[in-house]
Amino acid sequence: MTAPVLTLTPTLELACDLIRRPSVTPLDEGCQALMMRRLAALGFQIEVMRIEEVDNFWASHGQQDGPVLCFAGHTDVVPTGPLQAWQHQPFDALIDEQGMLCGRGAADMKGSLASMIIAVERFVAEYPQHKGRIAFLITSDEEGPAQHGTRAVVERLRARNERLDWCIVGEPSSTTLVGDVVKNGRRGSLGCTLTVRGKQGHVAYPHLASNPIHLASPALAELAAEHWDDGNAFFPPTNFQISNLNAGTGATNVIPGELKAVFNFRFSTESTVDGLQQRVEAILGKHGLDYHLDWALSGLPFLTEPGALLDGVAASIKAVTGRETKPSTSGGTSDGRFIATLGTQVVELGPVNATIHQINERVLASDLDVLTEIYYQTLVKLLA
Repeated sequence: MTAPVLTLTPTLELACDLIRRPSVTPLDEGCQALMMRRLAALGFQIEVMRIEEVDNFWASHGQQDGPVLCFAGHTDVVPTGPLQAWQHQPFDALIDEQGMLCGRGAADMKGSLASMIIAVERFVAEYPQHKGRIAFLITSDEEGPAQHGTRAVVERLRARNERLDWCIVGEPSSTTLVGDVVKNGRRGSLGCTLTVRGKQGHVAYPHLASNPIHLASPALAELAAEHWDDGNAFFPPTNFQISNLNAGTGATNVIPGELKAVFNFRFSTESTVDGLQQRVEAILGKHGLDYHLDWALSGLPFLTEPGALLDGVAASIKAVTGRETKPSTSGGTSDGRFIATLGTQVVELGPVNATIHQINERVLASDLDVLTEIYYQTLVKLLA
């Protein structure tokens, strides 16, 4: 049963159109074509960037001189999970009796994309000769490996010295009410697979074998107990977590010959990649292990300190909602980590994140109209 809403607002109409396209990563299913048609009608210059199997586009409007404000986001969504567990089908995009817009991507992040487009349509109509440029950087590879999406587009922009002063990423940043939290940075993410080699043998003859589980356990315990840094005013202390352990043949009478441990650092600007790697190696070496480390850096930490973008966004949230916003660097990674490498001020501002990636993902429908107005007011403050 849907709520008795006969006419959808432009933002909700577009959000529903996007949600109904089952764009499970890395598929786009026509979402970007829909966005590009609307931007082209405003006079945006559109550049399609399909890289490997990933659809991306870059679009811009305005003057070559002056500041550049970019809206960034992704059209891909995570898999639905079991369809029978959903109250409404995940790609039906309907508004329920509580006024919630239901569907995969409602919060993460097709609702934000709709709000961006509608805000920009209004702004360009009212300020056709606005200062600087408005840009869009959109990918279909944020929820997946994130190799051929925003990361790759940013490298192309860097190679041609594309200017990008400010960026609003539409990730669902809000906790309880729209705009109560904006992300002004993210911790770095450094992953690793540790292989500890022992010697396989019979459990009844341990003197003829070498158990890598027993050998590695004290070192893993020390890594888990290590104090890596104190964080700072913007970031919590660096956090180390073991996410997977694997060893053994499945038999109870066989000492395994190898153990694999997967761990991850979410690290602040008080630590460096090299420093963390060296400290891990020192601890492992102290325990005399025969080991190998396979490191994978997902992103460096970034921070946008108070300035034009953060101030403009905060003032817009205050003007539209009456509430003060809280800058935060908590949570996981986002594509903002790639954009920040251009020297860009980056914030993440989107709807409430309570149901992202969950069964029955939903967002309060009226919140998307509030978000549209916040985006619009930010455009006015920065580029009018």
